[in-house]
Amino acid sequence: MRYSTTDPRLKPPRIEFPARYNAATDLVERHVEQGHGGRIAFQDDERRCTYGELLEQVNRAGNALRALGVRAEDRVLLVMLDTIDFACAFLGAMKIGAVPVPLNTLFPPKDYEGIVLDSRARVIVASDVLVPKLETAVHLSPHVARVLVSRSPGGAYDGPHARWDDALAAESTELGPEDTGPDDVAFWLYSSGSTGRPKGAMHLHSHLMTTSVLYAQAVLGIKSTDVVYSAAKLFFAYGLGNSLTFPLSVGAHAVLTAERPTPAHVRAVLHKHQPTIFCGVPTLFASMLADETLGPATASRELRVSTSAGEALPRHIGEKWRARFGSEILDGIGSTEMLHIFLSNHPGDVRYGTSGKPVGGYDLKLVGDDGEPVPAGEEGSLWVNGPTAAVGYFRDRARSLSTFHGPWTRTGDRYMRDADGYYTYGGRSDDMLKVGGIWVSPFEVESALAAHDAVLEAAVVGHEDDDGLTKPKAFVVLKDADAARKSSALVGELQAFVKGSLAPYKYPRWIEFVAELPKTPTGKIQRFKLRHG
Repeated sequence: MRYSTTDPRLKPPRIEFPARYNAATDLVERHVEQGHGGRIAFQDDERRCTYGELLEQVNRAGNALRALGVRAEDRVLLVMLDTIDFACAFLGAMKIGAVPVPLNTLFPPKDYEGIVLDSRARVIVASDVLVPKLETAVHLSPHVARVLVSRSPGGAYDGPHARWDDALAAESTELGPEDTGPDDVAFWLYSSGSTGRPKGAMHLHSHLMTTSVLYAQAVLGIKSTDVVYSAAKLFFAYGLGNSLTFPLSVGAHAVLTAERPTPAHVRAVLHKHQPTIFCGVPTLFASMLADETLGPATASRELRVSTSAGEALPRHIGEKWRARFGSEILDGIGSTEMLHIFLSNHPGDVRYGTSGKPVGGYDLKLVGDDGEPVPAGEEGSLWVNGPTAAVGYFRDRARSLSTFHGPWTRTGDRYMRDADGYYTYGGRSDDMLKVGGIWVSPFEVESALAAHDAVLEAAVVGHEDDDGLTKPKAFVVLKDADAARKSSALVGELQAFVKGSLAPYKYPRWIEFVAELPKTPTGKIQRFKLRHG
């Protein structure tokens, strides 16, 4: 692969791929050939792995899958916690031209049943603790030939399926790549299915390195000396880039953990491994900052930059993080369909409360309800044109046609672009409220509520009043659960607080205190559950 040497922070690099190209080879073998096989590639909960060792394990993985009958374009489902085994299975499958399909480890069994049947996968590689959730799906599928079981940290398995370690141990450390090209399908990512059945977005071999060059290298400035830790997991697009593609693209070091990313766990990982790049989501940043003892001394002194995606980052969270750590959170937006972040704040050019400006190599447009572009200062639906758009959803032509329009992808997000070119998030198209004939962004009201000292997080939905008119209703999680006892006084206080920062018609007419908000496994608030719950 070649790309221009122009400073990518000044001008997007032109990326050129050879006719024969395999992403797994580019991400791993290249570093060993350049004499960097001794560098640390991954550190998980139990072991670390150099680039030389990773290459050997990737080759063993590819050979093991071939020995089970997996051929080019066959699907291999990965239902795996974040361990080195995940990386080896993902890269090993791609190296032989097969299609790895990471699945959300928090899916219920019913979702696995649907995806196993939909994908027609031949082999499943699963962490031992997740195998029970797959048994019905495996039994129902006429396509799955084998299940390989990977040991999770501290786990054990004594069931009927073959063990991943045993399968690899029997294979050679030598493996040539399949004759793939940059436009071959390399992997799929299923959406979380929060608003319908999961969709399998199909991505190409070229997409992994393209996101690395355009975002990780051009925006984050990632180097081989960086240590990267992502609280977002490998099974979805944001985490896959953060923890696997981005560090491997430059020969850096990634920290993987299988445990759920609670604030306490994330803080412990930051303190132990001292990463220079940390990738989180808004809810996590807010929860961590609620601990007044959090700071460089109790987390990472080496932290130089953090990233946030999933939902827009409230202004006060970004400002508070910068005050605590002396480094910035780069808030941005990406999607499963585009693979990673295409709109972002940039180092030295952070405007909290916005998603920043387009990442080089991507074009954006805002479209009104009439299908025409909207001018600066007006809100519209966000569309993106870029080189990493999925080729479509597998076996779902109707939803493919609804999302992909030639070179443009409809994101489903609403944004406003100001005169300086910064984009401000207005919520999902289907979450927007019309109050008195005027659009109201749930996120804007949520951000205003979250700025109150008593509020940990909030979600806003539309609710009909006695006249059948839609008004904002807020569901609020308090930092101090006992404060809920003062609910009547606190409701009035919060309503007045919102009125003080937003137009009066935007304040929540009703406020309900809850212990937690319903969310997808990737941390996005499921407002539809609040609307219909």
